[in-house]
Amino acid sequence: MHLMELPREVLLGENLKDKVSQVAKRLKLGEKALILYGPKTKEIAGKDVEKHLKDFFEVEGLIVKEASMKEVEKTLNVIRNEGINWVIGVGGGSIIDVAKLASFKADIPFISFPTTASHDGIASANASIKDLGTKTSVKARPPVAIIADVEVIKTAPYRYLAAGVGDMISNLTAVKDWELAHKIKGEYFSEYAASLSLMSAKMVIKNADIIRLGNEESVRKVIKGLISSGVAMSIAGSSRPASGAEHLFSHALDAIAPKPALHGEQCGVGTIIMAYLHGLKWQKIRETLKKVGAPTNAYELGIDPEYIVEALTIAHTIRPERYTILGKDGLTREAAEKAAKITGVI
Repeated sequence: MHLMELPREVLLGENLKDKVSQVAKRLKLGEKALILYGPKTKEIAGKDVEKHLKDFFEVEGLIVKEASMKEVEKTLNVIRNEGINWVIGVGGGSIIDVAKLASFKADIPFISFPTTASHDGIASANASIKDLGTKTSVKARPPVAIIADVEVIKTAPYRYLAAGVGDMISNLTAVKDWELAHKIKGEYFSEYAASLSLMSAKMVIKNADIIRLGNEESVRKVIKGLISSGVAMSIAGSSRPASGAEHLFSHALDAIAPKPALHGEQCGVGTIIMAYLHGLKWQKIRETLKKVGAPTNAYELGIDPEYIVEALTIAHTIRPERYTILGKDGLTREAAEKAAKITGVI
């Protein structure tokens, strides 16, 4: 049996802070709501969303500091003690991930209200939580609704939008890895999910000139792609369509680099290298990232080349069950250095 869970409503537009209550009523989510935000995102949008919600619902507010199991447990306690019916996460990846996992554990719906367009977690079923041991993400449920306010997202530093492009362009190598696992390991493969995922990546390549402007239209293009990416994962029933060796490389960097860059930035750089290993047109990928102002090398990531090489040699150990171009033994130091040098990453 293959279960596909998809968001029931997606709102994309301007000035949507007062629309959350309408969505929650339409979806009959219940009387008691919990709103999660960070110290910054509370000021950016959280406060206004909360104010509008209070006209129609009983609302509790909670500040989330990071995507950790401690914060998930803290959120779960509020859900259980206050008899919360549904959750809304107003913020970037961390806040949405905590909302996603806590609501999943409590078996209640959640709404995603992103304040940045930096990765596809805004629409996916997977939550990236820091202290899960070796696991990099955990499967939860996708949001019941996504409310993407272009005005809010546009106020985030442009760097986040460029990172969203990096996360989406990585679908090119993720799908290649998935096809490889299908051929070599007989892993389940969905052509429909793969096509949808590739469409997002091709769309950002095609619209790079529009995205680099950093205006409303740019935000719309990136958000639509990230949502399609999240939906592709829901259709596949796993993160396969949007997460391959380039994501393992990013997770490896998170583990060893003293100061990692943004997730989407690292995935973009990882995609250049993995595209080279796959024999894809890696120059085209690098060109697109350059065009939108996303990092294409170690220097622009602010990470020492030494860590790039090390991350490439240990990436295959991050999720050993996930077969990718790195194989089960990974890259040797020489191979890692060669790939990084040829692609200009180091």
